[in-house]
Amino acid sequence: MSSLLITHGQVFTLGRRNELIADGAVYVEGDTIAEVGTTASLVAKYPAAERLDAGGKLVLPGSICGHTHFYGAFARGMAIPGAPATNFVEILERLWWKLDRALLWDDVRYSALICLVDAIRHGCTTLIDHHASPNAIEGSLDILADAVKETGLRAGLCYEVTDRNGMDGARAGIAENVRFLKRCRKERDPQLAASFGLHAAITLSDKTLTASVAAAESLPPGGGDGRVAGFHIHVAEGIADQEESLRKYNLRVVERLQKFGILGPKTLAIHCVHLDAFEKDILRETGTLVTHQPRSNMNNAVGLPDVAGLLKRGIPVALGNDGFSNNMFDEMKAAYLAHKHNTGNPQAMPGDVVMQMAYGNNAYLCRQFFPKPLGELSAGAFADIIFLDYAPPTPLTPGNLPWHILFGVDGAHVTHTIASGKVLMKDRQLTLLDEAAIMAKARELAVGVWKRV
Repeated sequence: MSSLLITHGQVFTLGRRNELIADGAVYVEGDTIAEVGTTASLVAKYPAAERLDAGGKLVLPGSICGHTHFYGAFARGMAIPGAPATNFVEILERLWWKLDRALLWDDVRYSALICLVDAIRHGCTTLIDHHASPNAIEGSLDILADAVKETGLRAGLCYEVTDRNGMDGARAGIAENVRFLKRCRKERDPQLAASFGLHAAITLSDKTLTASVAAAESLPPGGGDGRVAGFHIHVAEGIADQEESLRKYNLRVVERLQKFGILGPKTLAIHCVHLDAFEKDILRETGTLVTHQPRSNMNNAVGLPDVAGLLKRGIPVALGNDGFSNNMFDEMKAAYLAHKHNTGNPQAMPGDVVMQMAYGNNAYLCRQFFPKPLGELSAGAFADIIFLDYAPPTPLTPGNLPWHILFGVDGAHVTHTIASGKVLMKDRQLTLLDEAAIMAKARELAVGVWKRV
């Protein structure tokens, strides 16, 4: 088993320990942190270990993204044909539902690689993805899994089941989720996990929801709720989701999902912008996880969820990016600022709450997928570690770290990214990937994708 001793870092452990070790060290065995302590003590204890000198840089756990879309990578810089969209449904129809239909097999692979390179550069080591490629469904999750393995990162994957491409498309999406869930259950690869992807209530008929739940329940039990995995679904992102649900079914979105048995402690409810108090209580009672994506919410002009109300109910709200850059430090800043602006209240969304969402709650989310802790530097946790060359102009402590991150730290400060004990970026140079070749191939493929759009 390979080992690595990181020395001379300003080590912030986060997690329950949540302390700063000024001249700290982290000893790694295989993919796991074996010990955290001072440089002097761990050098004395492990004198033969290969060493990596952090040179006084900040040493933090790798960032986590609770919800993203690799498939959206080719949207960057693309001019959307026609008049600008006037609402969220038009954004879906004119951009995202054209882009995903334009993706072929190579596009699926390179859209993932683009995002994963971006993640390495910004210190994001674990991502939970929600995929769609209606003309390349079967085997698409294996393509994403291969990309994840190639990059050395960690990801939870699923395929977005929807009725918008007909019943054959819905059935193919269900089959792809089942196939990949079985693969993950069999292989138990610590870099890969799966959930059962669903798009949103607005594009899912009762028939498809029934078929999806039946397919999930047919899988071997995988945990306390009797299922191998939970669902991953957008919930009330735009007001149209609620309006359509009430018009067609006389149920609000969360009520309808509860009726079909979609909710539960392994299910990810994404966005949850337009919920009433009753729906929030249902999420709490079912133990459903929620993720918040402030940059996306602002970009789509759908409003912001009542994160404070969800957290007060004890609902673990984690932080995703919905396909924006994998610089989760930017997402933290957006969360901190957007809620203050939206409410006109400078006390809204305190920095320590943002920190809890980005690390503590995201780590809790990941425990539903992966066998070891994430989001902290502690013995037994995955060895996901980043270095940042941030030189604080004022004292830096565990207590004020959130505000240093919000007002000083950025993903551009990341110099080293380590995932599962492997050094993926050293001194800002990727170690396992040819970034220039990946981007060149992506530019070539993008021409074809844009033409098909």
